[in-house]
Amino acid sequence: MPLDPPTAAASAATGSAAAAGAEAELFARLAATIYGSDTPEDVYQAITSAAVDLVSGCHRACIMLLEKDGLHTVGATDDIAWRIDQYEKLAGEGPCVDAIMEEAFQLDPDIRDSTPWPKLAAVVLEHTPVKGMLGFRLLIDGRKAGALNMFSDDPRALDATSADQGAVIAAFASVALMTLSARREVQELRAGLASNREIGKAVGLLMAAHRVTADEAFAILRKTSQDLNIKLASVAELVVQGRDDQAKPRSGMPSSSPPSA
Repeated sequence: MPLDPPTAAASAATGSAAAAGAEAELFARLAATIYGSDTPEDVYQAITSAAVDLVSGCHRACIMLLEKDGLHTVGATDDIAWRIDQYEKLAGEGPCVDAIMEEAFQLDPDIRDSTPWPKLAAVVLEHTPVKGMLGFRLLIDGRKAGALNMFSDDPRALDATSADQGAVIAAFASVALMTLSARREVQELRAGLASNREIGKAVGLLMAAHRVTADEAFAILRKTSQDLNIKLASVAELVVQGRDDQAKPRSGMPSSSPPSA
């Protein structure tokens, strides 16, 4: 007997399963980028691109981080998203600013109608095609670190479903920021240990060369660093490098090793 054609419900289920599989694959690629990327810029680009791919109604996105000297846009899908962040900083209002300060996400599906950010909306509507905005706070170890902004060119395209999807991307983004922060701390620790080793070597060389104490040798390094206006570790590296250079045979000079028979 011929098989019955698939029902509408079965087709819908198949479509939903395929969509879920595509989303899972995208999240897997995003996670691989976060943990395998060599630069923070690659991670920021992957997050903003994922927002466009996974959040319904989102046409562009950007990430703004809160640093010691203020807010900085570190990643954006395009020039429009980047410019909106700059407009937001100038206006002092918007989804990013509010998302950083407030725990709840910030959503205005149609900035043409009674928006909470009138100054920003006026500039955005004049200079960009964007009609809707959505912002999420990003955290590093519980600290307010920045915001993930999403923009739609269609009014009311960003809705409650978009907010649920965006919350997942924002959670991923927070994990990514924590990963980058931990990686940077490890790099700084390694650099600090390397600097301390060089300083220790330089102090030892100065003690031997000038017959001074460890404190006096360190004082020589510090004074030289101040006089030359370069880092103490750099001075120590020069001292060690100079000693190594002196130990190398010079061109035209006989080696300290005896000639072979």
